[in-house]
Amino acid sequence: RRTRTPDAMAPAASPSDWYNSLPPVCKAWGTACFACTLFSQFGLVDLRNLYLNWALVSGKFQVWRLLTNFCFLGKFSFPFLMRMMMIARYGVFLEQHTFAGRIADFVWMVMLCVLVLVPIPALVPSIQIPFFGPSLVFTLLYLWSRENPNANTSIMGMITMKAFYLPWGMLGMGLVMGQDPVPDLLGIVAGHLYYFLAVLHPRAGGVRLIRTPDWVRAMCFSAFGVRSAPAPTYVRGRDDARAGGGGGANR
Repeated sequence: RRTRTPDAMAPAASPSDWYNSLPPVCKAWGTACFACTLFSQFGLVDLRNLYLNWALVSGKFQVWRLLTNFCFLGKFSFPFLMRMMMIARYGVFLEQHTFAGRIADFVWMVMLCVLVLVPIPALVPSIQIPFFGPSLVFTLLYLWSRENPNANTSIMGMITMKAFYLPWGMLGMGLVMGQDPVPDLLGIVAGHLYYFLAVLHPRAGGVRLIRTPDWVRAMCFSAFGVRSAPAPTYVRGRDDARAGGGGGANR
């Protein structure tokens, strides 16, 4: 199996050409994250109206917090820059290659991972994370690393490793920089849960438990004007990472 490395950061004719070449889901999410940080920096957006607070969600029906908490990756800083680059590299790669022609499956994957992360503060009161954007970024990084485990990669061009170990290397770098490892670990957990159900379990001959609902396909067609191809099926005994409704092998 031949691995491919992310090419979303490849040089383009101009910044606008590069931006216009981005796939729609990662483009929308990345734009929202950048805008949220920019507007909050200038006091145009109050982050207190965006963070995840289950008391306000259930008590005052502020349901938008279930989504807006994923649109803030931190103030302008080195960690913010790294997270934006991870969306542009690994998120775009997944959307353009692993889920090529299957935008509904990609959206469903993101939705399922969001559904894993959002209830955590309500279920585990000791874990109170106001913004799960960084966790979702790490989910995408983890899924890319599982799709391309043997790709050669590095951390800031200094520490070379196989892509399979990259999430853990990035987690270690965050620890060195004094960041809380819990959000990143939760992103890895969400990504692994999805990958197990969508790829590993069907690959082992199990029943495919993750299928993209028709209403998600209809929603994506209405939003993006593109009909998604059906998820490829897995034949036991063939080393095909396109199992289930999840990943896709890049051969």
